Amino acid sequence: MKFQFLVLPALVLGFQSFAATDKDNTEINKRDRAASELTADQQTSGDSDMDITRRIRQFIVKEENFSTYAQNVKIITVGGKVTLKGPVRTEQELSVIMKHARKVAGPTNVKNEMAVEKAQ
Repeated sequence: MKFQFLVLPALVLGFQSFAATDKDNTEINKRDRAASELTADQQTSGDSDMDITRRIRQFIVKEENFSTYAQNVKIITVGGKVTLKGPVRTEQELSVIMKHARKVAGPTNVKNEMAVEKAQ
């Protein structure tokens, strides 16, 4: 019983420390709230669009040098047109993702809405 009382304060203190230092990304994703913005739920389920999205996502996930931000870029494909959204850490990540997406979907079928967000 004494052990349980010692663990609980440690968990609460650990959580409070995490909550105080964890940065939320609300500002980064603010533009996605606009009604005119394409969102992930608008991704179509057609075989071609799903294949394009899958191929881009597989490439991104396999890139071991990408930041977590880059690995979580939103990929939205509708009618063969790809929109890439979200933060990345470097211009190089942005460039590599765009190059691969254009290779998969075609050079004129990719819209870049990614932004470089430096680590703070």
